[in-house]
Amino acid sequence: MTRGLRPKISEKHWAPSLELEIQRVWEEEDLYRFDPNSEKPKFSIDTPPPYASGKWHAAAVIHYAQIDMIARTMRMRGYEVYFPWGVDRNGLPVEVETEKKYGIKMSEYPREEFLGLCRKFLDEAEKDILGIGRRLGISADFRNYFQTDSEMWRTQTQATFIEAWRRGLVYEDYRPNNYCPRCGTTLADAEIEYRDMETLLVYLRFREDESGREVLVATTRPELLPACAAVIFNPEDERHAWLRGRRVRTPLGRVIPVAEHPYADPEFGTGLVMVCSYGDKADVRLFRELKLEPTILIDENGKMTEAAGKYAGMTVEEARKVIIRDLEEMGAVARIERLVHRTPVCWRCKTPIEIVPMREYYLRQVDFKDAIREAVEEQVRFHPNWAIRYLLDWIDSIETDWPISRRRYYATEIPVWYCKSCGKPVLPEPGKYYRPWRDDPPVDRCPHCGSAEGFVGETRVFDTWMDSSISPLVYNGFGWNEKLYSALGTSDIRPQGKDIVRTWLFYTLLRVWHALGKPAFRHIWISGLGLDERGRAMHKSLGNVVYPWPIFEKYGADALRMFGAAEAHHGSDYRISGARIEGAFKFLQKLWNVARFVSSFPMPDERPELRPTDLWILGELNGAVERALRGYEDFDFFPPAREIRHFVWEVFAPHYVELVKSRAYGDVEGEGQRAAWWTLHTVLRGVLRLAAPIVPHITDVIWRSIYGREKSVHLQSLPTPNPDWDTEYLRLGQRLMKFNSEVWKFKKERGISLKTEIEYPIPGELEPFRADLVALHRIRGS
Repeated sequence: MTRGLRPKISEKHWAPSLELEIQRVWEEEDLYRFDPNSEKPKFSIDTPPPYASGKWHAAAVIHYAQIDMIARTMRMRGYEVYFPWGVDRNGLPVEVETEKKYGIKMSEYPREEFLGLCRKFLDEAEKDILGIGRRLGISADFRNYFQTDSEMWRTQTQATFIEAWRRGLVYEDYRPNNYCPRCGTTLADAEIEYRDMETLLVYLRFREDESGREVLVATTRPELLPACAAVIFNPEDERHAWLRGRRVRTPLGRVIPVAEHPYADPEFGTGLVMVCSYGDKADVRLFRELKLEPTILIDENGKMTEAAGKYAGMTVEEARKVIIRDLEEMGAVARIERLVHRTPVCWRCKTPIEIVPMREYYLRQVDFKDAIREAVEEQVRFHPNWAIRYLLDWIDSIETDWPISRRRYYATEIPVWYCKSCGKPVLPEPGKYYRPWRDDPPVDRCPHCGSAEGFVGETRVFDTWMDSSISPLVYNGFGWNEKLYSALGTSDIRPQGKDIVRTWLFYTLLRVWHALGKPAFRHIWISGLGLDERGRAMHKSLGNVVYPWPIFEKYGADALRMFGAAEAHHGSDYRISGARIEGAFKFLQKLWNVARFVSSFPMPDERPELRPTDLWILGELNGAVERALRGYEDFDFFPPAREIRHFVWEVFAPHYVELVKSRAYGDVEGEGQRAAWWTLHTVLRGVLRLAAPIVPHITDVIWRSIYGREKSVHLQSLPTPNPDWDTEYLRLGQRLMKFNSEVWKFKKERGISLKTEIEYPIPGELEPFRADLVALHRIRGS
């Protein structure tokens, strides 16, 4: 008899504190160290460097937990996994946060001192990111993490720019650009978001020039009236056919042509549209197509220019209010309506953008989009496969090259100096980090004109995506560690959110294509969004942000990881629920309790002769493993999470464990008892290995407690189905579990203790399980 054996797992309950203990063990063992000399096949991850501009919320934490699941999955599939960690420390957000924290404006503060304040802010914000990453159990290399503002990374950004310049992929041009007045810089199309915002639709009285007949034109941008160069209508709009070939006079007295163009929407306003320089990107195209002469009304500070006359120096909003008042006093306003208008805004600060002509550097992308599209479709696998549409739709929409220069401070400087004599640009040799606004030029004489008069350093910086878009190159050693790069090449997988497909994903494909002429990755993994319980995105302004630290303290990291994996198929949006996170924690308790029970018994050295009940549960495990592996192979952790939860909670614990307790405890000693022990351990080992990528803490604590001589569960392989376990008994599983439920219900309804003997017929088809059923349900006369 073996009742009374003490379990190897002494703790009665799973607790978050145990996660911290196993993390210390991992750290001491350097368990996840990447060995570039390993003979295993290599697998490298282009880890998204989280932005160090504020606190992480739970949705971001779940996103990174699932990236960690990719790494752990591939290790357990036999790969040597390179899982770098980086922190993105460049660009607008840190400048905005620094300005808010210290109550200053970047443009009015000494550059060197402002950069110092940015670094100070980043160093503090970075600590939270690193702390959360470690607490989450992410198996990345935190000892050697990257920073996108480090001298090494910025050196590589500048080096790739210099090479692109030499190949003719960079040019400078003066053209209308998206401009954020709040951030004070140009924005690429990919950095524009659209929001529905309330505005005014103002109906203005124009006059046909010859007859003086009134012509109503509706506009949401009355402040641009001084720059109105034409009015258009749709060729199919017969209401305005009489204006064909005519001219109209604006309320300000300017005579302008009327033209036909399909851009005009007959359903908007009166169907007549002002063409001004510039209300939006459509105006830019119309000025080009209609060969109109622009009048620039908005300057680089977001203020009205001298061309705006009495409105000069006002902000756009101020000018809009004043000109409406003036036009009303003139009798030029027929009526005003309120409407919700789709408005382009800065993706960082959400300020409505303006179109302002500026001289900027551009990186060629239009010439390469077709080649990139074809290569992606033929050589890259998307996870989920339908997520490729996010990228292809964006590629198809690209019409202009990428403006890469920005008028900011905290970013990688553009490595260019200009000759004071001829004005031509001079670039240095790649290989070091240059700050032209501060550093001496790389030459004494101009290579173009020979002048030694001197040089002026460029003050602009790169768009932050110029840095982050070379992450698969920098992480893997390109340009700075040739031994590492020769072992890895570019990254195998890019995991990221769908919200930055237009920026990080496309720009990376572009930059790597420029450098290497091939796709940047073999796999692209696109995640959905974590929303609040009402289906809303998390924003401070809504007060619905869920932060991870309280969850870690109450439930631990594995509960959050399990919740995230089990909530939705990869790529789908999901809702973050405190109750469901608690449910995940309860599952971990169930797994712990089962493991503690199993740990009471020894594992037989050899497989004994198994009973039908043992073969049934092994067959059930086979099915769970097979279905889970399909999810792991596609980096979709929903199937394995659901399979593990269902198998442990609905099958293994309530049915098999209960069926064999009598045998395991030795009520029937001999081969049957050893078969129960062997099966309990075999199933538990399979479950732990299957669950390890998703819940790494609890699985490793259990594994080491029971099977310590084999070290970590994370050094094992994922389980595979055993064909010997697919027996005739598997088909009886549903009937077996239904019978158990029927007997338990029978006793409960009659107030009979589960330990009380009863008479209850066992169906003939369940005859193979009779002995275990009799022992479980205390069935007499059997």
